[in-house]
Amino acid sequence: MTRAPVTHINLAAFAADPYPDLAAMRASAPITFVPELNATLLTRRDDIFTQEKRIDVFSSRQPKGLMTKLMGENLMRKDGAAHMAERRALFPALSPRTMRDIWQPQIATMADKLLNSLAEKQGCDLVRAYAMVLSAETLKLVTGLTNMAAAELDRVSQGMIDGCANYAGNPEIEANCHDCTTSIDTHIDDMLPRLKAAPNNSALSVMYEAGLPMESIRANIKLIISGGQNEPRDAIAGAAWALLTHPEQLAWVRKGEASWGQVFDEYVRWISPIGMSPREVARADVIHGIPFEKGARVFLMFSSAGHDEAHFEEPQLYDIKRNTAPSIPFGAGPHFCGGAAVARALITEIALPKLFERFPQMSLAGDVPFTGWAFRGPTKMPVAW
Repeated sequence: MTRAPVTHINLAAFAADPYPDLAAMRASAPITFVPELNATLLTRRDDIFTQEKRIDVFSSRQPKGLMTKLMGENLMRKDGAAHMAERRALFPALSPRTMRDIWQPQIATMADKLLNSLAEKQGCDLVRAYAMVLSAETLKLVTGLTNMAAAELDRVSQGMIDGCANYAGNPEIEANCHDCTTSIDTHIDDMLPRLKAAPNNSALSVMYEAGLPMESIRANIKLIISGGQNEPRDAIAGAAWALLTHPEQLAWVRKGEASWGQVFDEYVRWISPIGMSPREVARADVIHGIPFEKGARVFLMFSSAGHDEAHFEEPQLYDIKRNTAPSIPFGAGPHFCGGAAVARALITEIALPKLFERFPQMSLAGDVPFTGWAFRGPTKMPVAW
């Protein structure tokens, strides 16, 4: 526990749109205990930026945390030398050079093929028909699980995400998460002999070749899938929706007055696909006069950091010409998202430019609902061309 001011939330309303509650917290109780989440939330950008790096106090290691219990102890649930050893082992699969030289040409070909198949129709649900498929096919290459169908990869990713955000303890969500992790283990067992015989740059292959224990390999593959599917999927569809609802900004990109990188950077600030990162207090400390007791659960609210009024004027507005340098959608410390380079290249160099080039007259054809606070994105996006 902490002795922070208490803020109550309605969980359903928070999942529907967390930003009004987060704004109220930043204004009146920027460090606040939320009983419905049994966690203390840090909501201001500078506090998160500073405290995330203090791993001696705010540890990523959480033996009793949901992610560890459901997925195994992956590298994001480790600190210091243990974290860095696994991060180095995984780096050859996720490096900018590997993305540029190995994954990107294959992904570009897949994107062209997918768009050509969609062109035979008059429209689609952009989340399911494009963003989900392209994200999953990319992740199949990166993880090495090319034996898993795209729809199954998306299912197991969402199941793990739901499980890791299941702070209300819903038994059906937990059971589905276990089913999803079992599916991943089965696909790993099927692929590993093939990769032993013919190693490649995939995560499964490079971690095995580096000599990591199987429990770490399994946990890290699940980590990559849990974040590496839903976040690019949601950012592809979400950024496309942002441009279609801000046509003047889409025109800036088409005229060369703004870049796809700016589109991406502003979107992940505005509607962060990764809403928060959990920590556990490793030793007692006091921050801004608030005592933190050992063992307390803390959430670093990246989504709130991107709306901090101290850094962003009118943060509720989408503006691709905004200075997004203070934004920290992928974290700021030693646990900075290892897949950020892959996600950025996928979205800014392939997914978005190819989509809008192929369908220059694309328009929305219905409502686009968003959901989630720990992870957030559109659930459907009907479009026509």
